[in-house]
Amino acid sequence: MTDNALSESLTRARHRLEKALIDAGRPTTDATLLAVSKTKPASMIRQAYAAGQQAFGENYLQEALDKQAELTDLADIEWHFIGPLQSNKTRAVAESFDWVHSVDRLKIAKRLNDQRPHDSAPLNICLQVNISAEETKSGVLPEALDELAAEIARLPHLRLRGLMAIPAPADTLEAQRQPLAALREAFERLKADLPDVPLDTLSMGMSDDLEAAILEGATQVRLGTAIFGARDKR
Repeated sequence: MTDNALSESLTRARHRLEKALIDAGRPTTDATLLAVSKTKPASMIRQAYAAGQQAFGENYLQEALDKQAELTDLADIEWHFIGPLQSNKTRAVAESFDWVHSVDRLKIAKRLNDQRPHDSAPLNICLQVNISAEETKSGVLPEALDELAAEIARLPHLRLRGLMAIPAPADTLEAQRQPLAALREAFERLKADLPDVPLDTLSMGMSDDLEAAILEGATQVRLGTAIFGARDKR
């Protein structure tokens, strides 16, 4: 993809987000765009950064670390780890990322907390919620969310920011909204239960359900193919 083509794709994605916010009656500053750059080369991230995109989401740890090594000159780039997280990966994630969206177990949170460099800012955390209760999907179940959030909020080197979910696909806007509404309600409940925690992030919405997510209060949407083109097969 050429620099111009990527810049145009990014502009279209921003316009789509802006239109969704306007249609939902929300300020156009209410939600941000996370560019999902998994399987894409560092050169394309550099192009998107040059076009004004700062936050990038990666799923695969070693691939992400290689890209970070190529892009060390981009001082204010923001790295989000959004993939499944196993215990043997926590140290590298704790040392190299600004955000983690896929925490669903206290064990993983404690490892991230203990392995976060103490001279770094606290690691921003979103709890991944299995809002559709799918057996094949990661995430804490809604009924266990409150207890997990309260435990993680006590960890000094983490900053609990909000919730993330990847609902089961649905064909209609109303069907898409149902699990997203459930996540929003869980988010509002957490904010009421943990008033001293800076909960401000509802990470939900991708290419197929962005509009539904914005209607249900998303503050961050994750777009990959719409910006970078079709993903390379692994």
